[in-house]
Formats: sequence, C-alpha cells, structure tokens
Amino acid sequence: MARSFGLDTPRETRRSLRPNYDPEVFGQLSERFARFLGTARFLVYMTVFVFTWVLWNFAAPKNLRFDDYPFIFLTLILSLQASYAAPLILLAQNRQADRDRIQLNEDRARNERSIADAEYLTREIAALRISLGEVATRDFVRGELADLAKEVTSELRRNSQTHTE
Repeated sequence: MARSFGLDTPRETRRSLRPNYDPEVFGQLSERFARFLGTARFLVYMTVFVFTWVLWNFAAPKNLRFDDYPFIFLTLILSLQASYAAPLILLAQNRQADRDRIQLNEDRARNERSIADAEYLTREIAALRISLGEVATRDFVRGELADLAKEVTSELRRNSQTHTE
C-alpha cells in the first residue's frame, strides 16, 4: 500500500551524488559578496594585497620569492577571483531585478485599487449631489410654508367676507 502524505508533511530528502544547497541561502550569500565587491574597503584590500605581492616578489631575497616578474601566479589568482565574482554579481543583480519586478507589480496593483477607490468615491459624491438637489432645503420649506400660510389667510379672509355678507 502506497503511503501518501499531505502538503503539511515534508518529503524525505533523496540521497544523491549531487550537492544539495538552498538557493535562497546561496542567493543571499552572493548578494553579500556582490555588495562587498562594490565597497571602497574591498578596493583597499585588493590594492594592499597586490602591492604587497608585487613588492615581496621584487624586494625579497631570490630564494624567498615565489612568483617572479611576469607574476603569472598573481594573474591566475586575480582571474580566478574575477571568474567567480562575475556570476555571483549577475546572480545578485537577477535577484534584485526579481524583487524590483515584484515591487512594481505590487505598486501597480495598489495604484489600480487607489484609482478604483477614487472613482467609487467620485460616483458616490456625484450621487449625493444629485440627491441633495432633489431634497428640499430648510429655506425652500420655509418659503413654501410662508406662501401656503398667505394663501390660507387670504382664503380665510375671503371666506369670512362672504359669510358676513
């Protein structure tokens, strides 16, 4: 009988010869590395490292030098550093582009909701203005009552004059 698990139960990790890594942790590491490469501190460290390397291999006694003049080993180290730095920087840029894209979509959705809310409120205000145009105001009611009172008093006077005759 096959055992089925729900979505709340994690799968057992399968054994594989391939290394297992968490892409999120690797991405965060690459972002930290790319952020460090873009600092003045890194430039100072690299400058001191290269200057020390060159100075040592020029000024040290012949038997203590390990990389003579064309500095092939230094070139190899710098090429290796660059070959790892470039993809890590690209990975960090891709992750930032993904975050920017998500933020843009969220901003666009928020703007659409704001526009819809503004349109709704505009329609509601217009409906209230129309409704208020149809509602009798206090001054209008007073004027109508005053006119009605005048008509009633004039009618009463006419009636009283016709009864007295």
